[in-house]
Amino acid sequence: MKQSLLLNGAKFDITLQRLCQQLIENHGDFSETVIIGVQPRGPFMANRLRQEIKKMSGHDVQTGALDITFHRDDFRIKGSSPLQANRTDIDFLVDNKAVVFVDDVLWTGRTIRSAMDAVQSFGRAKKIELMVLVDRRFSRQLPIEPDYIGIQVDSIDAQKVIVSWKEADDQEDSIVLITEEK
Repeated sequence: MKQSLLLNGAKFDITLQRLCQQLIENHGDFSETVIIGVQPRGPFMANRLRQEIKKMSGHDVQTGALDITFHRDDFRIKGSSPLQANRTDIDFLVDNKAVVFVDDVLWTGRTIRSAMDAVQSFGRAKKIELMVLVDRRFSRQLPIEPDYIGIQVDSIDAQKVIVSWKEADDQEDSIVLITEEK
């Protein structure tokens, strides 16, 4: 197995700060905007964005976590073991709000399609945007494209992109590309 470090340390932090600046430019005081992290890894990024936006602009943005397990188009065919649902933690309605979905890696687009279905339980959003830390550009199966991108990675399906968050993985924030050697 070969690992290539794509981003860590100060560059990782700068990338998150740049994404926050873009959100601040487009959403002002966030009174009409919510950030929703798509489970399982998006909430780590959403919480980090919330903290950074508050530091940069003084505005607090409503943030939640959305489980999409039972909205997936493949949840009945994934192996023989039962799926483990994650927690949905949204204590607000999204009616007439701009919703910014946040996820660590955009690959096929199926997770985001599922998130668009799942969020309807919380109201009718005025607009939905997508922010990803990593965009795996050439692997899309659905016509879904991010509005905000941390980095773009050209990878093949056999490779994996792993994002580590210090609050979840007990290691430095990093993005690694893993290639299985045959």
